[in-house]
Amino acid sequence: MPTAPHPQNTDELYRALQENDRRPYGRARTVTAEELVDAAERFDEPVPLVHALLELQEAYTYGSEPRKSPVVFARLLTLFDERPDVFDERLRHMLFWRFKWVANALRALPEVPLTSLRQWLTEMRVRYEKAGLGLQPYYGQAYQLAAHTGEDTTLAYELWAARSRTRLSDCEACEICERALHHLAAGDDERALHAWAPVLNGTESCQEEPARSVSYALLPLLRTGHADRARELHLAGYRGCRRNPSMAGEVGRHLEFCALTGNEARGLELLAENRGLFDEVDSPLALLDLLTGVEVLLRRIEHLGHGDLPAAGFAGRAWTVTGLRAEVRGRADDLAARFDARNGTTAHTDRRRTRLDRAPLLDALELTLRTRGLDDIVPAAAPAPASAPRTADAVPESLPDLILRARALDRQGHPDAPACWARLRTLATARDYVHPDDPAVGPLVRLRADLLADEAGRTGDEEYAAAASLHEEAAGLYEDAGEPGDAAVARACALLAGAGTDAEGTGDPEAKAARFTAAHQAMVRLHEETPGLAPHQEARLLRMRATALGLRLQTSGSEEHVAPAFAEADRLLAFATRHDITGQISGALLLRAGTHAVSGDLPAALTEADALLDRLKERGPAWHLPRTLGLRGRLRLGLRDAEAAYNDLTEGLRLAADWPADAVDTVRLHGDLAEACMRLGRPDEALRHLTRSAELELRRGNRTDAFCAYSSAAQLSLDLGRVEDCIALLDSLLAEPDVTTGELDDRLVAQLRLTRARALHAGEDLKAATAEFVALAAESAGWDDDPGSHAMIAAETAVLLGEAGESGRAREAADQALAAHARSPRYEQLSNCLRELARLRSQQQGPDGLPDALAFLADAGKVADEARAAGFEARGRSLDTALAYEYGRVNAYAGAYEDALTALERAIALLGEPGPEEDHAGEWAECVRLAAAVEGVYLERPAPALARLDAAVSLLAALGHTEEAEPLTALVAKLRDEA
Repeated sequence: MPTAPHPQNTDELYRALQENDRRPYGRARTVTAEELVDAAERFDEPVPLVHALLELQEAYTYGSEPRKSPVVFARLLTLFDERPDVFDERLRHMLFWRFKWVANALRALPEVPLTSLRQWLTEMRVRYEKAGLGLQPYYGQAYQLAAHTGEDTTLAYELWAARSRTRLSDCEACEICERALHHLAAGDDERALHAWAPVLNGTESCQEEPARSVSYALLPLLRTGHADRARELHLAGYRGCRRNPSMAGEVGRHLEFCALTGNEARGLELLAENRGLFDEVDSPLALLDLLTGVEVLLRRIEHLGHGDLPAAGFAGRAWTVTGLRAEVRGRADDLAARFDARNGTTAHTDRRRTRLDRAPLLDALELTLRTRGLDDIVPAAAPAPASAPRTADAVPESLPDLILRARALDRQGHPDAPACWARLRTLATARDYVHPDDPAVGPLVRLRADLLADEAGRTGDEEYAAAASLHEEAAGLYEDAGEPGDAAVARACALLAGAGTDAEGTGDPEAKAARFTAAHQAMVRLHEETPGLAPHQEARLLRMRATALGLRLQTSGSEEHVAPAFAEADRLLAFATRHDITGQISGALLLRAGTHAVSGDLPAALTEADALLDRLKERGPAWHLPRTLGLRGRLRLGLRDAEAAYNDLTEGLRLAADWPADAVDTVRLHGDLAEACMRLGRPDEALRHLTRSAELELRRGNRTDAFCAYSSAAQLSLDLGRVEDCIALLDSLLAEPDVTTGELDDRLVAQLRLTRARALHAGEDLKAATAEFVALAAESAGWDDDPGSHAMIAAETAVLLGEAGESGRAREAADQALAAHARSPRYEQLSNCLRELARLRSQQQGPDGLPDALAFLADAGKVADEARAAGFEARGRSLDTALAYEYGRVNAYAGAYEDALTALERAIALLGEPGPEEDHAGEWAECVRLAAAVEGVYLERPAPALARLDAAVSLLAALGHTEEAEPLTALVAKLRDEA
């Protein structure tokens, strides 16, 4: 299928070639390049054909199709021999450069005889000598062949490395990598890393570097004790090679790195992301490199006892780790044997064995913000249980004892009850299950009701309707079993869960409060109409009555709902005290403290929490301590005592480690600790708690809450300048199955993608950032219910397109933003966007760009007028001041200096002189500096410029703004030196 209309003339052909050159390497680019060669042949002009063939060879080379690259080059070489005049200096340079590409391609094919490889190198040498070109590139290829075969490498290296570079030598970055690999093969990690330094620190780079060097340097960095640097380079380097067929070997080495640092789960995640490489890589040498890295990973996972985990592999079937490892091993062994047979050595088999036999270099290295183990890799529908270091009481072996134990623990609200129910669920659902004939245990229908009630209690936080349905079903079974008290408790649970269900999807707080009122009334009737309740059953009914009114108060915030909430909590407290039900006494006191907090009396709530903690330490239950410490920590946050809050929450988290995470709400403790850390200026620690909270939410099956927490963590990591951490985290999240299949909320996914796009921009990957922003802008254009978000996204997209020099598309995106802004104003974002576009246009195009720049500023002026009329106040400088300053900059870039000076003087007047405490001293000083530069340098009027500067410096010094005065003082010195 054609990918684009066939060019009708050579101008269209060249435009199509340029457009294809902007595409990423891969099958789409290659197919288009093939079509463009066909089109070029119809024009019967050699130059367009040469250009098309060069593009096609590049597509084959970087699309990992080495078998086809030499064929295309043979056509180019024939054209050169027949019509050398067609090749200008640039085309001639490209032709001779690509002798090396062909050498690399032939080396990657085991079916090409070694004699043919050497013949090609001889052809290259003869051609270079005939053309009067230096032979250093030839010796470079000779060394690479020697390194490939494993023979005579020292001599070949010396013949190459000792020669001076030529215009046709590989780039500095690539040659650095070859030298470093030579030292690495000799076992000298330190010398290799020293050689790699200019590439690893970003001084030297090219299309393949530093991604190629990084992949090789990871293990030497670990062996030399530079684990943090290895982690940093893994994150950045992997992003440079992922899903790229021409860098399959690099992907394999990143998988190996994960396997050897205790990051096997991340390795499986990266393997899934690159599953397409199994079928896309046509280079046997690159495939061997990839498969060996994959096998290192799979072998390690199998060794750890997880061979039955699913793994992404070759298309056409589902794979487990064990099954895929066997397949990979067979294919890789065959490839290594073929290369060794061709080369007459054992180099590839030996190198492969060395990689496979490596022991882990670190037990654990935290590579990403989302650290997971193999135990965490379970389907989303089956949340992984959170482990706890406390040794729980042994689960009884006897079935009757197990059932009675589960019920006893459940009555106490003990955190070990779920483990007993889980064991019973496994036993009761077995085909050979036989229920005990024991009056103390009761009939099977009662056990089924117990299991349903437990399942209802474990539903996700937002699954109210499902919980209500399960509780109702359990109530029916309890009645069938002759247990009216348990049935009443189950019905009350269903009422409470049902009240939380917003069937209409309105989110109306009044309607929700009314549902809690109705649920409470129904519970009271249920309580009154159920005779023979045991004390623990009556206490649970009272607890749910109090909870319903507490939730009503929390929903409405109404003062009239405060007293009823306290009354129900007190009723529970009195009953539980009379019957000495310790857990419900604690629950009642916790409800009282919460009611004080919701009603706004934080000191009273804190007093209640203090008393409850004293009681818990003396009389228990111990598993209520973490929640209560969490409540007191939140109260202290509300009272602006972050240090005390941090201490409470930290202690709560320490005690929570003794219990299952769900029972003590470890998730919330981590979330609250993150807030406390932020208030204390400890953002890195906050980030750790946010990510831990998110991962625990995932384990509980609360995926929306988990992704929201991860979204906050990603934004925080970006704010901290941890760009690669942010991107790696988001890449991991966006690869989750419920994201790729569209099950997760699309707006939440869009937020994740938006943060990722901003991180890519911060990481100076303008091309990738722009592509993501353009896609998001197109999607958000359909958000009729949220035009403000589209305005913001389209505005950011416009700026990135402007930075990329795509002025037409930038204008289109800005117009989209303005249209959405008209429906849902985003004054500050639109003003910032339009001013930045004006600056970019003027800076990039000078006087030619001034009309378009002024048009952007005119639009920004309209936005400022609208904001002023609406009474909007910007968070920073006013929109009018910012606009006047931008008029000055734009006119200065375009050479309209008088207009620039007028605009800057208006900005200075709008700002007004700074005072000792005012925060716009820096902005005012910058306006003065630019006005003086325009006046003194470009308009060549130094005297008034110096007078302006001297007055400003004196004012700033008198006000104590010495730092803000420094740029002005420097400009004064410059103007006086030039006078």
